[in-house]
Amino acid sequence: VTYEKWIYKSNPKFPSPEKVRDEIVQMLKGMLCATVCPALSLHLGKYGVGNAFCGWGDRPLSYHIGVLAFSWILADFFEFFYHRLGHIDFRFWKHHRHHHVFHNPSPWSVIADEPIDQFVRSSPLLWIPLLVPINMDLLFMQFGFFFYTYGVYLHCGYEHALISAHNPVINTSFQHYAHHAKSSMNTPYHCGFFLKIWDQLFGCVYPQKKECICAECARKAGERTLEEYQKIVIPDYGILTKPSFWLTWKTFKIEAKE
Repeated sequence: VTYEKWIYKSNPKFPSPEKVRDEIVQMLKGMLCATVCPALSLHLGKYGVGNAFCGWGDRPLSYHIGVLAFSWILADFFEFFYHRLGHIDFRFWKHHRHHHVFHNPSPWSVIADEPIDQFVRSSPLLWIPLLVPINMDLLFMQFGFFFYTYGVYLHCGYEHALISAHNPVINTSFQHYAHHAKSSMNTPYHCGFFLKIWDQLFGCVYPQKKECICAECARKAGERTLEEYQKIVIPDYGILTKPSFWLTWKTFKIEAKE
């Protein structure tokens, strides 16, 4: 944590080590379920069920590029649509709300969801190969980059100097921070993952009633001074490396009996 990095942080405050610990535990639960659909997809492909294949085959490069673009846009819309359901329908919100306890997220929260949420979100890796012939190597690379790697950036809490939060096309870490900080049941703000168009079409953009609260605008307004940084309480995240911090009932939300 440095001043030079802090000026790009959407929320000037930092999450507590205890909250980061909760993110990691929740992430491990989600990760277990996120592996089911891709593993099943490969298993079905091995026995000729569906249209999954590995390698380039006898199809031209243009086919692979076209199918990859199609699957990426389809999966991005699916992620938005399912995510939005988690904010407008209580049946979905009762699962998704566990992800929103992390209102000031860190990269660990990218798949810190309840198991059912991660199962559904990873399901395109199963049903897309059932719909169209697709190179599984490319499909896995697509999800690895556009959803999981980019998801780490979206949850990191820091805006990148090379991509403005006000760009009209791509969601940035600020949009996802605003989602965590402002969205709840019946307030589906910024549910999109990569493309902004879905939120724009469905009216899910957070209404800025006053000045924008992104780090870029905060810097322009002179709010990210060294004096302000020195007022910030910086937690000791080194405690996350100590076994004693993990070996407690609080780690798994289990209350010790007297």
